[in-house]
This record gives sequence, structure tokens and C-alpha cells, in this order.
Amino acid sequence: MSLLTVKNLGQSFVDKTLYEDASFVLNKEDHMGVTGQNGVGKSTLIKILTGEMLADEGQVKWQNHVTVGYLDQYAKLMPGVSIRAFLRTAFEPLYQKEQELGELYAQYADQGDSDLLEQAGKLQTYLEENNFYGIDTEIERVASGLGLAELGYDHDVAELSGGQRSKIILAKLLLQSPEVLLLDEPTNYLDVGHIEWLVDYLNDFTGAFIVVSHDYDFLGRITNCVIDVDLGTITRYTGSLKQAMRQKSANRETYQKAFSNQQRKIAKTEAYIRKNKAGTRSKSAKSRERQLSKLEVLSPPKGNRRPRFEFPYVETASNLLLQTQDLVIGYDQALVKEAFNFSVGGSEKVAITGFNGIGKTTLLKTLLGQLEPIFGTFELSTTAKVAYFKQDLSWPNKNMTPLQYLQEKFEREKPRELRGALARLGVTGQQAMSPLKKLSGGEQEKVKLAKMQFEPANLLLLDEPTNHLDRDAKDSLRQAIVNFPGGVIIVSHERDFFQGDWIDKTIDIETMNKV
Repeated sequence: MSLLTVKNLGQSFVDKTLYEDASFVLNKEDHMGVTGQNGVGKSTLIKILTGEMLADEGQVKWQNHVTVGYLDQYAKLMPGVSIRAFLRTAFEPLYQKEQELGELYAQYADQGDSDLLEQAGKLQTYLEENNFYGIDTEIERVASGLGLAELGYDHDVAELSGGQRSKIILAKLLLQSPEVLLLDEPTNYLDVGHIEWLVDYLNDFTGAFIVVSHDYDFLGRITNCVIDVDLGTITRYTGSLKQAMRQKSANRETYQKAFSNQQRKIAKTEAYIRKNKAGTRSKSAKSRERQLSKLEVLSPPKGNRRPRFEFPYVETASNLLLQTQDLVIGYDQALVKEAFNFSVGGSEKVAITGFNGIGKTTLLKTLLGQLEPIFGTFELSTTAKVAYFKQDLSWPNKNMTPLQYLQEKFEREKPRELRGALARLGVTGQQAMSPLKKLSGGEQEKVKLAKMQFEPANLLLLDEPTNHLDRDAKDSLRQAIVNFPGGVIIVSHERDFFQGDWIDKTIDIETMNKV
């Protein structure tokens, strides 16, 4: 019996149909990936599966008593709770059993009833069989794997950054070890080393999981089946991600041929009907007309529009845009043991790597003048013009529409120009008029990138610009960066994004941090 059965699922938003009459199953052995372009409804599907959202049509049926764990990026973290205390809440049922055990021993000491001692013995055995006395060891294994150990287990969860917050929520979910995991973009705030750990964890996971991810390198290493959300349909493929994408391409080609052949046949039949409807072959023409009226006409193949990114450039006479001199970054104390000494030439593309929380964003904020250096200096060219992409999906007002947001930022720009910028990046007219909070992560990220289309610069600082983008959008973004005549400093945890020889220089902060 399947763990999950989805039948005849239908979901629409205003003028957009996400899925229509879609069906698939999740079996016990399935390590399932979810693929599809930005805005097709992948995250919406997860919300429907968890019951957070009700589908317009169809049925979602979980197997009775199956435990399902969901990566909720918006879970509340209460001030005053340490990392260790928060992660221990994953084992709350066991701690309750331990409390019951203590109460039984206290009652036995008071009453001397042998039945109480027998009950306590059973509880003791239950705790031992469920590794209660190894909880802290298990917490440290998972926390270390996801990069939380470096923060210290006494660190207040309310003081965590957005990326660290996502990590601790993921860690708690993994520690709960449900029968089914539902993970929506679990690698967004993980660096390469921690993604490797998660790959190993998921490959060893004995239950089933459904993972939404735009990181196809990651997805390809953990899945044995795929559901692809595309053009209002959900198609299930068995096998690797590469096999699924090849099959999808073959299916599209087959459909395109069938559509073209049918269109030719329809055109030929219509021509015959027009020519012979009033002649000696009118009977035959009418017969063909009846046949044509009963024909199930195939819909024209739809093509997803590929976003077109472009960063406007400002000329500069300088061959050197940025130079650091013994630069030490941090807040109250240094984050990195070794000082930064690097430069960015007029057209150089520089990658910043290292695990989450090590100081990549802090470096960018320092170069932007938002933070004071702990020690040392940096110098920007007098003709340097900087444009910055901030990784957080934070907005001054989430009820604003993308068009209102851009209009507030660029009052002199005509609405037509702003709409055009959004459209080039794949934000539809309806989405441009919808509240930002109702857009997917990828769609919100495109709005932020659309803003940069009106910020001419010769030095781009890009902090995790690929987090929520689909494969086509990433390819277009990479090409736009390559084509940009100026200098670029880019932070990204996705190793496949850096493939090729377009990166001139890589600064590995993790290596700098080693003694």
C-alpha cells in the first residue's frame, strides 16, 4: 500500500492553473524529488500535502498512522532557548516518559508497591530501546553535520541569522526521524560541506521523502524517482533525475510531433471539405466534417518563457575597482583568523566560498560600509558604482505588489518600463499586480533582480542570488554575470553554478579560518 495517494488534484490562482486532474503516489521506498520552474506550484503542492492548504479539487490520502515531518521555515523560535534545548524538543515524548519514570520511582519509595517497580522497569527498557541516554550524542552528530556546532550549543536561538535559523529547524526535523520527510528547498542556506552531509543522511534514510529543490546537482544525488510540475500537469518518473529529464524531453518531442501531424491532417481535411462541400463529393465532405467535429484536438504545446537578465553598466576609467589591505571583519570580535588581502579588477569575477555563518555576508556588508572593519582597510575606486543583491526575502511591506515596490523605488520610471523589466524576468502581469507575500520564493527573487535592472553599476555584490531560482533562471543569471563588463563579487553555495572558467578568482574563507 502506498504511503500517499494523490488523485485528480486541481489547483488554480486567479488566471493561472497550477495543476489539473493530477495524480501520483509515494511508496515506502521512494526518495522523491520535485522539479519545475519558478511559480509552477511546487511549494503549494507541499502545503496541500501537509494540509496547510486545501486543494480546489481532488483527494490527498495518507496511509493511516504514518508520521510525516515537514520542514517549516517559519517555525517560531522563542528567545531564551539555547540551541541544545531547542533540539532536545525533538525528543519531547521520551522526556515525558523519563518524567513518568521519576514519578514512579518516587511513588515506589513512598509506597513500596512492587507493581510500581514493574511499571518503572518497563519504562526504563522503553527509554533504553529508544536511545534516550544517547540523545545528546545524536544531537551533536546532526548539529555538527549541519554546521550548528560552531555556534556553540548554548547560543540563544533568537539570535540566529536567517540561514542559521533554517539549519536548526532542519536539524530538529531530522532528529524527529518521521516515516516521511517533506523538505522544501533544504539546501538554501547550506554550504557545500553541509550539503554533502545531508546527501549522505538522506541516502541512508530508511523512510520515504519528498524534496523540492532547484539545486539539481543535490537532487540528482538523493532521488530514485521524480515528479515534475509543468504546464498544469504533474508527471511521475521512476529512476534518476537525469533519466527523468531525458524522458520529459522525449515526451515533449513526441507530443510536438503528434500535434504537428494532427494539425496537418486537420488542415488537409478542412481544405477537402471547403473544396467538395457543394460538389459531387458533398456526401464525402459532410462525412469528413462529422469526423472532424468528433476529433479530440490536441492543445498547442506551451513553452515556458526563459527569463532574460541584464545588469546595466556604468563606464569607469579605473582598472582596479576594489582593494583590501589587511582587512579583518566581524562584529564585536573577528570572524576570520586571517586578514583579507585581495583586489577586484575592472572586469574580474570573484567568488566567495565557505560554510554558512563563517562571514561571507559580513564581508559584503563591510565592503558596502554597513559594518566597520575590526582592523585594516579597503578602498573603492572613486568611479566605482556598486549594486547589491541581498539574499534575504524581506520587504518593507509584503502587501505591496511588485509593481508598487518598483514604482516606490524608481518614481521617475514609467509603469510600462517597470512592467517590462518584470516580464523579461518571467514575472507575469497578474503576478506583478499580486501582493509580494503571495509570490513563490523564486518569483520574489526575480522581483529583487528586476530592481537591479534600474541600478547602473560597474561592481556587483551578489549574496546567494540563486537560492530560489529554477535551472533556466540560473543559466540566464550566470550568462548575465558573464556578459556584465564590470567587476562582480558573488557568494553562492551551489557548486554547479560556478562550473566553467568564467570565475577569475576564488576566495575560500573556510581555508583562511584554519589555524
